[in-house]
Amino acid sequence: MDYYFSKILSCSMTEAESIVLAAMKERGFGLITEIDMKHKLNEKLGVEIRPYKILGMCNPSFAYKAMQVEEKIGTMLPCNVLLIDKGDGTTEVAAVNPIASMQSIRNEQLGVFAQEVTNILKEVVEGLS
Repeated sequence: MDYYFSKILSCSMTEAESIVLAAMKERGFGLITEIDMKHKLNEKLGVEIRPYKILGMCNPSFAYKAMQVEEKIGTMLPCNVLLIDKGDGTTEVAAVNPIASMQSIRNEQLGVFAQEVTNILKEVVEGLS
């Protein structure tokens, strides 16, 4: 099982970010964190990498339900979506596969939420254009 879903979009990272945020919003997710890894790694290490952003997405309803059945689930939140500039006018969008990342948690109730969120993230990524 892959730990992520991905798709290449024929657009800039800025355009891809707008597309992703709109698609996630339609499915009840909002942006709660944004990390510009290119900037951070240059600032902290003085290294240059291609543009690479981590978008921390959260669906408050799912997060609340998951926290009710698994107190430490916050270690797995938010759902991360990556934007990676491929350098050729395309951007890769990759989203975490919650089922793969939560395999070690033995909680059947949580499994139901993980499956729902996995289905949503997979549909969003596959539906991007």
